[in-house]
Amino acid sequence: MCGIAGILSPVSPPKFDVMESLVTMAKQMPYRGPDFTGYFRFRIGGLSHNRLSIIDLSSDANQPMISQDQRYVISYNGEIYNYREIRRQLEHKYNFRSASDTEVVLNSFIEWGPECLSHFNGMFAFAIMDKDKNELFAARDRMGIKPFYY
Repeated sequence: MCGIAGILSPVSPPKFDVMESLVTMAKQMPYRGPDFTGYFRFRIGGLSHNRLSIIDLSSDANQPMISQDQRYVISYNGEIYNYREIRRQLEHKYNFRSASDTEVVLNSFIEWGPECLSHFNGMFAFAIMDKDKNELFAARDRMGIKPFYY
């Protein structure tokens, strides 16, 4: 069960040390992901991720994960039960580097925007940063199995 955390500032540049805050948050939940801890800093904040490797054990699935065009960044926890079917729908347009459901969620968001949620069957919580628009999209599964606090 991965641990995700993020921080946003209402002003740019933030009036606090974003990386220090991300590291502090990640250190509060090492039990949520002993396999890898990653950080991504963007203009108005950042995302951190403590990874517990389950589906794809390779480093290709480490997070926060960046889209191939470098525009989007995701930190995700959960499991999309139908990710293989969704991946097959997207393979004609996207080159997948990993076997993870994280990359399927990321490319689904790029393809369908917030409507991607209607394609997912599973339990999840995630945040995706659009660096070009400076917008963060965050969601959790309909039943709230994977909680998302903000």
